[in-house]
Amino acid sequence: MRRRMIYPAQNETQSLGQLTVNARTEVGYTPINGATVSISRTGTTDTIEELTTDTSGQTPVIDLPCPPIQYSLEPNNPQPYSEYTVTVNAPGYEPVIVSGTQILPDSTAIQDVSILPQDQTTVSSLQQIVIAISPHTLYGNFPPKIPESPVKEDVEEGFIVLERPVIPATIVVHEGPPDDPLGRNYYVPFKDYIKNVASSEIYSTWPVSTIQANILAILSFTLNRVYTEWYRAKGKNFTITNSTAYDQAFSFGRNIYRNISAEVDALFVNYISKPGIKQPLFTQYCDGSRVECPTWLSQWGSRYLGSQGYSTINILKNYYGQDVFLSTAERVAGIPASFPGTNLQVGSRGTAVRIIQNQLNAISNKFPAIPRIRVDGVFGQNTRNAVQTFQRVFYLPQTGIVDYPTWYKISDIFTAVERLAA
Repeated sequence: MRRRMIYPAQNETQSLGQLTVNARTEVGYTPINGATVSISRTGTTDTIEELTTDTSGQTPVIDLPCPPIQYSLEPNNPQPYSEYTVTVNAPGYEPVIVSGTQILPDSTAIQDVSILPQDQTTVSSLQQIVIAISPHTLYGNFPPKIPESPVKEDVEEGFIVLERPVIPATIVVHEGPPDDPLGRNYYVPFKDYIKNVASSEIYSTWPVSTIQANILAILSFTLNRVYTEWYRAKGKNFTITNSTAYDQAFSFGRNIYRNISAEVDALFVNYISKPGIKQPLFTQYCDGSRVECPTWLSQWGSRYLGSQGYSTINILKNYYGQDVFLSTAERVAGIPASFPGTNLQVGSRGTAVRIIQNQLNAISNKFPAIPRIRVDGVFGQNTRNAVQTFQRVFYLPQTGIVDYPTWYKISDIFTAVERLAA
């Protein structure tokens, strides 16, 4: 793995954020080893960092200058994040340029880059793929949400397609308003969609309880659209839009943040509900600064409550009512096996251990940094080492224990790898 620093060392008082880049094939979820990744400030052409990906398709984590943290803790400040352009080149693949990767202080940004094989008919003229990340909703200008009922009464009283909320494998996101016939549809894994929206809607520098409360609101909002089949019932071929007037912000190809990603991995089966209803509450929200929404969650208001020590559930109760509570979806679609209910660690035995060992070996075929292990249903030190390496590669806490987030992350990657093999 090669890293070449081109800019001089920064002043010790300079605020810094972190960035790592993942280069993988768009079709097949295969990491690209040896890709050259160039980093520059958006709007300039001077390369300030040049990196090389490893066998997992990853670059080292690097420090990059960004504005002070105070800018992201109060509204109406100057832009609180710096923007960088990430260019990925790999032999035999089309170059990809991602413009506007957003770096916040004391946060690790993860920029995934999907690349396509070079079209052999255009060998002499590479086709650059350019992705432009939209501004963050708390800084850019976006239309406010058009109010809707938080409970879809016709769905509650009529025919319900689903017996109870289910976590879907994929969210189909329509680009633009629902009636825009030119908008592209993106097929996005459920957790990746939630991570993208959360990274677009709130700042990673906020208190943990605030981040969790906003993620739960985003989850509940999304699952209401899924459960009620809101757009499909209107003859549309998508689940949700990325128009903030109707739904939530989603920016194709944008970076996410490591701490937001970890919270989504831990919370993704939960949603907000109220007594007497089956559907997830349609948890609308606004920024609470440029737009006021007295009966919805205020994003900036939730930041203040989190800083005052409010718990996650108390932040939600403050906005959606004292009777709200958290429910858990009983099923996650597209997953080979559900979490066994207890963590797997050294000394564990049985079918669940064997499942994890099989899945890790399948993943190892594409991610060779993860060591292959004996499939014997016994969680020994070798299995722990493989789990720990998997956790490092996929940005989970490196405990060597298969907890709830790790189980489902292994399942996600295994499913992606098996789709390629099929």
